[in-house]
Parts: sequence; structure tokens; C-alpha cells
Amino acid sequence: MRNIDIVRMICRELGKPESLITYVADRKGHDLRYAIDNGKIQTMLDWQPQMTFEEGIQRTIQWYLENRAWWEKLINA
Repeated sequence: MRNIDIVRMICRELGKPESLITYVADRKGHDLRYAIDNGKIQTMLDWQPQMTFEEGIQRTIQWYLENRAWWEKLINA
């Protein structure tokens, strides 16, 4: 999944326009996407994810919205 796809997903979840996205010049070593192959753990340990990436992002965003007082203390310290 490309980084831009994740950022767009977050904007949609928050009801924000994609016009808020600021594009920056690529830098050496800049990842365009992150890819994880969980095939080995699925095969060897019979593991399956409990939710999709999309559901995980939605739940993470919801947690941060519901726990604003907790994380605001960290960034204002």
C-alpha cells in the first residue's frame, strides 16, 4: 500500500479534504510504500489477522479522537 493511499484513507475517515495533503520532494531512502509479507507466519503458526488494515486504521483514528486529553499532554510537554 502506498503512503499516499494511507493518507487519503485517513483524510476520508476524518472527513477532511485531500487538499490538506502537503507534498514534499522525495529524499534519498524515502519509501513510497511499506509492504509486509505475513505468509510465513500464516503458514508456520496458522495465524490470521483479526481485522483488515482499513478497519485497523479506522479503529486507531477513533481511539485517538476519543483519547485526545491523553495524547495532547504528550505533545504539549
